[in-house]
Amino acid sequence: MSNAKKGLFFGVIFAFFVMGFVAMQRALPASKEAGIYSELKAYIPYTLEKKVGGLAIIDKRTGRKETPSAAEVMLRLDELEQQWGKDHLQVVDNHLIVLNDLNQSIVKIFIKTQEERLFLKQFFGI
Repeated sequence: MSNAKKGLFFGVIFAFFVMGFVAMQRALPASKEAGIYSELKAYIPYTLEKKVGGLAIIDKRTGRKETPSAAEVMLRLDELEQQWGKDHLQVVDNHLIVLNDLNQSIVKIFIKTQEERLFLKQFFGI
């Protein structure tokens, strides 16, 4: 093979590896701050249920099940949690206030670190 053909061959292989890597990065769910997210998890109304065909997302408030594809289930769960957070979370000073559907305060969670505050801003947009 000539040098041009070898270069083209390796270029195509490299392009496929890069596209595969980018696709894998997009499919990963957002990283979460362990401290505050674990405290919030008790109030987030979405849970995962294992099924024979994969995972289903269940809304604890309505019992409604959503079954996205296996590749999209974690991303969809993140989308639902982010939307819930925009509607039901407020940051006041160094406290995170969790609200119910009637806009009444359920609990106040102390924001301990700057990383937790940054996570709330990036993940939930608050």
